Amino acid sequence: MPSSSTLTASLPRVLLTGFDPFGDTGHSGQPLNPSWLAVKALHGKRIGGHLVVAAQLPTVFQASVDELTRLLQLHKPALVVCVGQAGGRGAISLERIAINVNDARIPDNIGAQPVDTPVVAGGPAAYFSSLPIKAMLQALQAAGVAAEVSQTAGTFVCNHVFYALMHALATRRGFKRTRGGFIHVPYLPEQGAPSMPLEEIVRGLRLAVAAALATPRDIAKGAGAVS
Repeated sequence: MPSSSTLTASLPRVLLTGFDPFGDTGHSGQPLNPSWLAVKALHGKRIGGHLVVAAQLPTVFQASVDELTRLLQLHKPALVVCVGQAGGRGAISLERIAINVNDARIPDNIGAQPVDTPVVAGGPAAYFSSLPIKAMLQALQAAGVAAEVSQTAGTFVCNHVFYALMHALATRRGFKRTRGGFIHVPYLPEQGAPSMPLEEIVRGLRLAVAAALATPRDIAKGAGAVS
């Protein structure tokens, strides 16, 4: 009989990434980023017959993409969900679209601050998430988790990673069947308001991943913005 470690090694992978702390997000001198804390809590878990692998990305424009590229080649995941922090949002935000522009209002963690530059020179203006975001939204709301579809991932490192991910999945050999996208999570209560407890963020991400794995084609559900 195969060992549990052998069975685990044979499972298809779900890659979850979160970011290290950036900017003024600390509390009492202890910087944190809920995106990393949440995905780290799911590392090694099994969801929908897949093994979750969590990894941290630096909040640095080029280095984040370099690390993401390495992780894609290493794990060959069936599903990729990059997660970031969005202060000012009170719900788990399922991002719809990544745009091909960097426009940093603040520097990244090594001081880089690109303004009006492309994420990928010559790349498409935008990519849509290939995650079933409406089915994920429905699963979250049915479980009582505050969630929304977001029409913008910003123009900082989160959007940079989101666009680079979708470009890699669209253009790199071996990833045509891999689905991916981006989720923003709120602050933790100790960071300020609006916020969401870490346990609720972890629960929401687990539900979102399970819904994505169980949904080969997205559902029709109104969740757009009026303005």
